[in-house]
Amino acid sequence: MSKLRGLDLSTLDLSGRNFSDENLSGANLSGANLSEVEIAGANLKNADLTEANLYDADFSEANLEDANLQGAMIEWTLLSNANLSGANLEDAKYNSGTIWPEGFNPKEHGAILIED
Repeated sequence: MSKLRGLDLSTLDLSGRNFSDENLSGANLSGANLSEVEIAGANLKNADLTEANLYDADFSEANLEDANLQGAMIEWTLLSNANLSGANLEDAKYNSGTIWPEGFNPKEHGAILIED
């Protein structure tokens, strides 16, 4: 596993890339395009994903503990079995196609349901 932790990847177009099982803890991904990214099982603890585009991305089993997802676009995103404890989802936008961890209520964490 390569170590991408703490890197500044803000505003980059990373769409379609594979970051599965990578260590991106503390990385700055604010404003990045992460659409259609395969990032399952990755460590994103304390990562900054403010206003990032997560459209149709696979974050299943990713560690998003204490990550900042404020204002992120989370449409058609797979987050099953992801760790979202302490994550900031204030004003993040998601649709009915977003798959959240079992029992997780995004509205309780400040996320906003938008129309498909």
